[in-house]
Amino acid sequence: MTPPSAIPPQGSSSTPALDLGGRTALVTGAAGGIGRACALRLAAAGAKVRAVDRDGAGLETLAEGARTLAGAVEPHVLDLTDLDAAELAAAGTDILVNNAGLQLVRPIEEFPPDVFHTVLTVMLEAPFRLIRGALPHMYGQGWGRIVNVSSVHGLRASAFKSAYVAAKHGLEGLSKTAALEGAPHGVTSNCVNPAYVRTPLVEKQLADQARAHGIPEERVLSEVLLQDSAVKRLIEPEEVAEAVAYLCGPQASFVTGTSLVLDGGWTAH
Repeated sequence: MTPPSAIPPQGSSSTPALDLGGRTALVTGAAGGIGRACALRLAAAGAKVRAVDRDGAGLETLAEGARTLAGAVEPHVLDLTDLDAAELAAAGTDILVNNAGLQLVRPIEEFPPDVFHTVLTVMLEAPFRLIRGALPHMYGQGWGRIVNVSSVHGLRASAFKSAYVAAKHGLEGLSKTAALEGAPHGVTSNCVNPAYVRTPLVEKQLADQARAHGIPEERVLSEVLLQDSAVKRLIEPEEVAEAVAYLCGPQASFVTGTSLVLDGGWTAH
């Protein structure tokens, strides 16, 4: 007898499309880049999306662009360094996408300690608090999806990115712990690990990379960002959003505690 939760065979006309109607999702860093793409993708699938960012104007633009979608986007202006507010914001969410991040490229001996602290607060401690705030509701209903937007730098290190690499490595461990604890409650937790994405975060670091590596800025893309990638292009935010959406769907109910790598072959070396 086929279990009622089984997924139809691939190619079956009854293979379910992603339907998140009735679900509430929270996406951090939603005003632009990967976060914006994720918010729009989940809203297109019918979810009500709490779009969290400190950029209020960007959130309003996002919400306006989502008006024709099946779901809805609700702007929520929040600075994730306010950890208590972050935990409260996650209450009642069915899907949590920890995406917000920041970057500074400096040698360790020149890296400002206050920036190191802020990076780890926003990119590791805030996800912990958001997960902590979301889990009671997820556990109570026996279903939840946690997707942590990590990076190839959660699996590999690069010079001059001590804070970012430390935060992403920590996020990988946090995600796996949440997966082990959440499994008996129907909650999955996974990381998505893209290489360099065409976002403002990447564009802003070109000058820093050029200075750190001692090369002209126009050589950074080919000689630094794409040097270890077999596919010589930036990945698009929408491609990352599709991976996030997959992990929220019924076909991924057995996928937990893992890292979905979108690195163009970087980690194949």
